[in-house]
Amino acid sequence: MGTANYDTTLKKGISLKNNLPIAPKQRNTQILQIETKSSYCHRMRPHLCQFANRAAALLMKLLFGCVARVRVLGSENVNRTGGFLLAANHISHFDPFVISSVVRRKIDWMAMAEFFRFTVVRFLLRAVDAFPADRDRADRKTIRTAIERLKDGRVVGLFPEGGIRDGARSLLEGAPLRPGASTLAHIAGVPILPCVILGSDRLYSTKRWLPLRRTPIWIAFGNPISHSPDLERSQARERIESELTSAFKNLYTDLQQIFRLTTDDLPHPPRERMKRCRMTASLAVPGTGNLKSFGSCTTIHRDGFRRFAANGIDTLMCASLNLLQSRHPLHAGSREEMEHYVAACEKLTVENFYAVPNDAEIAAPIDAKPGATITWPSPINTNFPANNTARADLFPCARGWRAPTVLMFHALMSASHIGYRRYAARFNELGWNACFVHLPYHYSRVPRGYWNGELAITADLIRNAEGLRQGVIEARQLMATLRERGCEEFGLLGTSYGGWIGALVAMVERDFRFVALMAPIVNVEHAIWGSPAARFMRRELRRANIDPFLVARHFHLSSPIHNQPLCDAGRVLFVSGEFDLIARPEDVEEVHGKWRGSELMRVPQGHFGYRMLRETIARLRERGL
Repeated sequence: MGTANYDTTLKKGISLKNNLPIAPKQRNTQILQIETKSSYCHRMRPHLCQFANRAAALLMKLLFGCVARVRVLGSENVNRTGGFLLAANHISHFDPFVISSVVRRKIDWMAMAEFFRFTVVRFLLRAVDAFPADRDRADRKTIRTAIERLKDGRVVGLFPEGGIRDGARSLLEGAPLRPGASTLAHIAGVPILPCVILGSDRLYSTKRWLPLRRTPIWIAFGNPISHSPDLERSQARERIESELTSAFKNLYTDLQQIFRLTTDDLPHPPRERMKRCRMTASLAVPGTGNLKSFGSCTTIHRDGFRRFAANGIDTLMCASLNLLQSRHPLHAGSREEMEHYVAACEKLTVENFYAVPNDAEIAAPIDAKPGATITWPSPINTNFPANNTARADLFPCARGWRAPTVLMFHALMSASHIGYRRYAARFNELGWNACFVHLPYHYSRVPRGYWNGELAITADLIRNAEGLRQGVIEARQLMATLRERGCEEFGLLGTSYGGWIGALVAMVERDFRFVALMAPIVNVEHAIWGSPAARFMRRELRRANIDPFLVARHFHLSSPIHNQPLCDAGRVLFVSGEFDLIARPEDVEEVHGKWRGSELMRVPQGHFGYRMLRETIARLRERGL
């Protein structure tokens, strides 16, 4: 969890209501007059909300009561009445849970926005009144939510360091606070309560979770720091930050002296805590090669931890996908409809199936402004009008549209386009234009009453196939429009479902300088009949008497593993998650072998993660894009 730099927005004098510039003297007045909105929890059924909070509190107390021995100083300060801002140092992902387990009042934590990308995780966080905060930019909605809750007399928790910190990077060792917490407290008119936690980073070691280990954790709550209502905002912020910095240092010193903490008790990097083996273990075995044994043991443990975490996240997300599919009645069509569809498709080639219709309207003229958007009628009409308008967000570089352009295809049910926009800016710096394509049934194309991407992959296999066809044809239309503007080379960056569509585009288009496919769905047979994310889909298909042999008759059009690229395979980069349960590594490796000349890169993560995109961009830069 982390907190964003909210002061950036507040310093610019931006109205939280209408985004219009206001005079400095009016700023606080307008902010104080913001209409109070109910939290997500209050919009849920009261009984469900109450149950979720009580269940979470009980679970945390039981869990950490078994694996940790938490010692607390100043508990009377945190269990006070009224609203206040709880500001704590951050040394592990366990911090908010451990702190919440020893506080009688419920804490509304600011959580990293990245956690809210996953449906189930987002639901659970919202259920306990956590709310998202972007660590890299100020967010008016986050600021407004925090102020509303503080004014309602609630406790809002944040980590002013902006992330997990240890050593010289930690505020405990004198690192500067990130501005924002002091400004929030001053505007909301509530005190800040400092909190220092030590020892929770030890929980990264798996042996600490063994029964009866009772890992010691120490927490100290300081005296509340006034929001300095008698001072101007800038002066109040300086005083609050100064007092908060001193409070953190004093609490840190008190914990060390009272509990006689050793160097090992103080914060260490998470990776160091994850080491299961010690160098002394190698020294005890003659002739083993100490450094090599230690490094090997650490690697094995690290891989085991990553596999455990990746499998847990993938399993959770697969369960959420199955749950989401169960929201609606039977999606699968009849066997007769499926037989008629595949019989017609068997006569087609890949080029025929993904050809742009002669009467299809090409995309509208492209605006050269950064962040411009173009929309055009999709050549494939569906039963959902919202999905019948194609859209792409454009990010041109300084060289104009004659520069090469990268097409970015997002993942299934992608929750945010923020990360893609950031990488679009990086491509701009490298002299590339970027296009973020809204794939069928996603983002601007979501029909009313459905979730983002919910209709893209269901038991209605005909709709799935037509959605793929729709995405490929629209991509070809976009490329044709860019060619008219002078673009001669393209790049393609696709993730998961977007990687699937990207692979299909590579089967019908040549002009690619690179095609990067991250955890792509390449084995359609496994995606339907073997993936843990398709259990509900399989049940509905069996009810409709649709068998694997019937579905396989369409693979020559929809399965990359059964086809070859039209572009140079040497320009294709496959990226596989080593612990992926959905786009299995063996499937990606198989298509890599069939697309001779392509490159395969493995990343230690599951299907869901952030490391893959970062390492893919780095590898593309090494290859010279």
